[in-house]
Amino acid sequence: MSESRLTLNEMCDAFDVTKRTLRYYEYIELLQPEREGRTRYYGPRERARMKLIMRGRTFGFSLEEIRQWLLIYEDQGNQAQMAAFIEMADRQMPELQKQREQLDEAMTALQELRDQTAKLLK
Repeated sequence: MSESRLTLNEMCDAFDVTKRTLRYYEYIELLQPEREGRTRYYGPRERARMKLIMRGRTFGFSLEEIRQWLLIYEDQGNQAQMAAFIEMADRQMPELQKQREQLDEAMTALQELRDQTAKLLK
């Protein structure tokens, strides 16, 4: 694996994603790998962007939100991007809290049903 550029397969392995995912990210302009013929190469910029994309997905941001956020860096710089991130995080936190509450309720209901079923087996 080259330190400066990764092939499509190497990028998939590095980020545990499918080729289809990377091609889709390229299609929606999240990534812009270098091309030599039909071969795609992902340099440091694309790997950094992919880390940010993966982190954003973990936090529940949509791909469009991530795309817009990445564009802020290109158009306005780091300070504007950081300010936008704070706004995005402030909007996302209540949604994550809601999801946590729903998950807690589902876990409680599942545990109760499991316990009831276990009692019936005795």
